[in-house]
Amino acid sequence: MTTSKTRPVVSLCIETDTDFHANLNQLLRLIERSEEDAIIVAPEVALSGFAYERFNEAAAFTDHALQQLQERIGNRLLIFTAISKKGDAFYNTAYALHNGIILHSQDKSKLFALGAEHEHFRPGEEGEIAPFEFDGIKIGILICFELRFKALWQQLEGCDIIAVPAQWGKLRLDHFVTLTNALALMNQCFVIASDAANEETTGMSGIITPFGGEIRNHGNLSTTSRYEERTVLSMRRYLNVGIV
Repeated sequence: MTTSKTRPVVSLCIETDTDFHANLNQLLRLIERSEEDAIIVAPEVALSGFAYERFNEAAAFTDHALQQLQERIGNRLLIFTAISKKGDAFYNTAYALHNGIILHSQDKSKLFALGAEHEHFRPGEEGEIAPFEFDGIKIGILICFELRFKALWQQLEGCDIIAVPAQWGKLRLDHFVTLTNALALMNQCFVIASDAANEETTGMSGIITPFGGEIRNHGNLSTTSRYEERTVLSMRRYLNVGIV
């Protein structure tokens, strides 16, 4: 008999402090409180916020934090974004960390002009937005504003889980909820959305199933559910739209 793959999934909803070390320490505490085989998604630029006036400091801190996180992540998978520097350019880079290595990374390709991101970051390549495999689970990442581009949803068609690390503006709260719910339904997958709990962001982190069931953090630092492979397969058999 074939056993369905299952893992705990965790959506974080944390405030981004101006103290980079405080952000890292909080992230480490929440990781250590999670189950040892959990898939964890943290907000966009969780270590520093956008910190436009401190980019060199933030990029250097990312290198330090990656080492700390890789040493302590264990059998978990952590997905988040951080400010990185390559040559003379800065990027908003998503990382997937597991067992002491960077399993996957991609740079944010769709920069949010209303937040002046295009004036500070260099965009990544859209082709980097592609599924990667973790323990037989196909995973994709959309970073915040990328959630609005339907062509990118198609690039991640067939994923079992799509992670959405974000710093989503509170004025567009309904958009974040609607789009993350719709992504789960359209791609018939689990969506783990993690938004920051800052004054200007929605704080509407959550976990959405392929059937549209949702759990939102509602003020909690973390929310946990379970990824079940059989749920994905069941939805794709029940309403066969050609996703495999």
